[in-house]
Amino acid sequence: MAKHRLSKRGRYIALATTGVAVVVGAGFAAQTSMAATVWPAQKTYTGRAFDACAAPSLSAMTAWKKDGYYSGVAVYIGGKNRGCTQANLTKSWVKSIDTLGWKVIPLYVGAQPPCQQSGNKERFTAATAASVGAANANDAVAKAAALGMKPGSPIYLNMESYDITNKACNDATLTYVRSFTKTLRAKTYRAGLYGFSSSSAKAIATAKDRTDLPGNLWYALWNGQETTTKDWPWDPKLYTDHSRGHQYKANSKETRGGYTINVDRNAWDAPVAIVG
Repeated sequence: MAKHRLSKRGRYIALATTGVAVVVGAGFAAQTSMAATVWPAQKTYTGRAFDACAAPSLSAMTAWKKDGYYSGVAVYIGGKNRGCTQANLTKSWVKSIDTLGWKVIPLYVGAQPPCQQSGNKERFTAATAASVGAANANDAVAKAAALGMKPGSPIYLNMESYDITNKACNDATLTYVRSFTKTLRAKTYRAGLYGFSSSSAKAIATAKDRTDLPGNLWYALWNGQETTTKDWPWDPKLYTDHSRGHQYKANSKETRGGYTINVDRNAWDAPVAIVG
């Protein structure tokens, strides 16, 4: 498997242990606890999206856009645990693909839980979860802004699999996620989380205390079903109104317009970056 987030080996160890519209913010109340903040209108994309370990070349993105199968692309904007270098990912590249019509989905690979079995460069503990979450969020906003992703854009926190039945570990993870989310919102960036339906996404979707949880949820469930509704595993009232992404297939080697890229496939109905 491609080294999309953590290492190929590490990700499997972790698993073993466990059309565009501009709208006034899906789940708007959940996006900010600061009622006085004036939020930019949310840019929503509904359709197919892919993510790859490294941002493809502009030539590849041009060819793939002409092919027409995908119109959304997720890019890894930062984080110490980001798995690949990003030679192509610049402000100019983001502006160019936005001009081509691509909808950009920012991903940030932050610190990972203390009980996670994968190797990674940054972890948090119960004692540091809040401070590390805030620091990661500040870095994520700086990285997004440097790439031309304006306030009102979402940033999706990449949380890999961990043992959510380990209460101490899960509590620390929720503290970290809440701190990350609250800090993003204070800077007028929308919060999302990418995680697995059996673990990290499940922890968010099933948390009884909904305070400061991300307003958008991108769940990995590799069942081959291109949908964000029919296989939604949790309360159907959660993350409605353009707040869901579904990664339904991993490691799909695809050739479009003469360019071959190893991608993960996603069904998307959620916010994307506002580029300017």
